Amino acid sequence: MKGLVEEVHYSVDLLEGGTALSDVIDNHIYQQTLSQKNAFFVADLGVILSQHGRWRTCMSEVRPFYPVRCNSSSAVVELLAALGCGFICSNKCELELVKGFGISSEDIILGGGCKQLSLIKYAAKNNVNLLLCDNEAELRKISRCHPKARLVLQVAVAAAASSEGEEVSIEIGSTLKDCRHLLEVAKELKLQVVGAKFHVPSGCQDPEVYVHAVSDARCVFDMGEELGFHMSILDVGGGFNGSDNQLEKVHGALRPMLDKYFPPSCGVSLLAEPGSYYVSSAFTLAVNIIAKKVVARDRPEEPHDSVCGSDEPEFLYYMNDGVYGSFAYKLLEGSIPAPAVHKAVSPEEPLFSSSLWGPSMDGLDQVVESCLLPELSIGDWLLFSNTGDNSLGGASDELKPPVYYMISASDWYEMQDLGVSLDTSMKNFSLVPCSLPSAAHTPTAVSTPA
Repeated sequence: MKGLVEEVHYSVDLLEGGTALSDVIDNHIYQQTLSQKNAFFVADLGVILSQHGRWRTCMSEVRPFYPVRCNSSSAVVELLAALGCGFICSNKCELELVKGFGISSEDIILGGGCKQLSLIKYAAKNNVNLLLCDNEAELRKISRCHPKARLVLQVAVAAAASSEGEEVSIEIGSTLKDCRHLLEVAKELKLQVVGAKFHVPSGCQDPEVYVHAVSDARCVFDMGEELGFHMSILDVGGGFNGSDNQLEKVHGALRPMLDKYFPPSCGVSLLAEPGSYYVSSAFTLAVNIIAKKVVARDRPEEPHDSVCGSDEPEFLYYMNDGVYGSFAYKLLEGSIPAPAVHKAVSPEEPLFSSSLWGPSMDGLDQVVESCLLPELSIGDWLLFSNTGDNSLGGASDELKPPVYYMISASDWYEMQDLGVSLDTSMKNFSLVPCSLPSAAHTPTAVSTPA
């Protein structure tokens, strides 16, 4: 599968004897220090298992379909397939990856609002029949290249307020009026429309948005059934960031509306697209400082200058990974929290105003604009947590940091209790017993204030 994140076969460290994630990171940093000091990821597959358990408890009536674009790691895809997830694919490479694990075409949705003709033809050839659609041009392309497709219409969601009080504009999808037109065009083209999808961003804190979204989806169902379509799928989209209590809050807003408009008796299959929810907190990225600059601070004394006086220097640190690599997700999120410093830092050690940059020396390759850090040296390591979402794409295979997978013995036993085994569900995994002494070679990471 050329062009994908990694080779099909991969080993997973099975942590035994009290070995922790920090010990695994310490060990890999020690190994890298002896060689080329490359950036690398450590992925805890037990976190993905735990997130799936939370989903089954809180959202048992909604089947998760994982958007592969979030993290196309083969190990993640194979694990989620073993746990019973479906998949959202947006290009040929993702379809090849998912199909390569023997996942049924019925468990795949071809997403994306604007698809190449070649991609639609490839989906038709491989019996991937569920396609997302939100415009007439797409309908006409599908009618020519994939007449047996089963379509899910993307319904627009009204703008809403974010947790910071700012308005979240949601432009994706069609209005109810446009949905009516698309249904009429689909009927004219003899295409099947089988459902509707909406998406509420994770930053939205207004439960009224879900009220309107589910209500609008019900209107699309009613219009479709009036035109003779068998409407059977409701996709409630993504918007699940995996943070504490966010899943419960979303479910609390959704459940009453689903009970009202899509009760179990109506026979509608409920889907969702949790991407970041599964993978973000499972991955930690370790990067190395490769260069530093010292500049004079040119701003007046500020409150935090009591930590590092206004006459103290400001440091620019350059890392061996940046916005043109694993931090490309900054283009989506806008800001990245300050990392943890891997070396031991005394509480009395002064903190300095710092910025973190990628290796390109490009003015756009700024990872963290401003944070407080102890003075670092070339060769020091920084740890960025919650880096599993949108961080493993973009660069060529040769430039992507390696991913080291791990799972605790207790999580592995829990996985086996769920019927997931190496012999049947995850044939490309090989478990390697790993028992490292605590703090094996290097000090544990120390968090620093933003």
